[in-house]
Amino acid sequence: MTSTIHKLNVDFAQRVQIDTPEQPWLPSPLNGVERKPLAREGAEFGHATSIVRYAPGAVFSEHSHPLGEEILVLDGIFSDEQGDYPAGSYIRNPPGSKHTPFSDTGCTLFVKLNQFSRSDSLAVRINTHSAQWLAGQGGLHVMPLHSFDTEHTALVKWPKGETFVPHRHYGGEEILVLSGVFKDEHGHYPQGTWLRSPHLSTHHPFVDENTIILVKTGHLPK
Repeated sequence: MTSTIHKLNVDFAQRVQIDTPEQPWLPSPLNGVERKPLAREGAEFGHATSIVRYAPGAVFSEHSHPLGEEILVLDGIFSDEQGDYPAGSYIRNPPGSKHTPFSDTGCTLFVKLNQFSRSDSLAVRINTHSAQWLAGQGGLHVMPLHSFDTEHTALVKWPKGETFVPHRHYGGEEILVLSGVFKDEHGHYPQGTWLRSPHLSTHHPFVDENTIILVKTGHLPK
């Protein structure tokens, strides 16, 4: 039985906050693959952002990515015809690509579908456990993952007690908290929280403990 959720959180002018560990797992069309929808345009098509879980031995049927696919492997080992991707792997499959994914060991993924520019044709494979961290503003460290036009995706490492300057999000901002607790004047966001803030939104972020977040900016409707 598949999920009956269709449109979900596709008003990009609205701020969205989801505590993903508290969301139920819902079945997908393939046995052994479950997901937690965070935003989706339709039942099995169009714009979608999800947490996806493969049971050990699960295989997803071959499928194409009309407007690309972006993945961060959260745990386990994700695989397809091109290779194996352990936890910490960042993957971008460009528009028009296709593959047959599977997991021998089981895995959990953060997945974004059909959200690329048609001109964004770069395939990306990064092991974030071995890629270089760069010094950022203040005490932050940044690991750039991909940039195209106004879109920028990176991991950001916050040291204990760090405060960032108040800022405005041109083209919006999307965050997945990977460890620690991210904070701003609107609330506190523990590990697993997914946040999406609209174009020209503002906030003043800080942390009390070591925290790592996945951040995407400049990609939402303006």
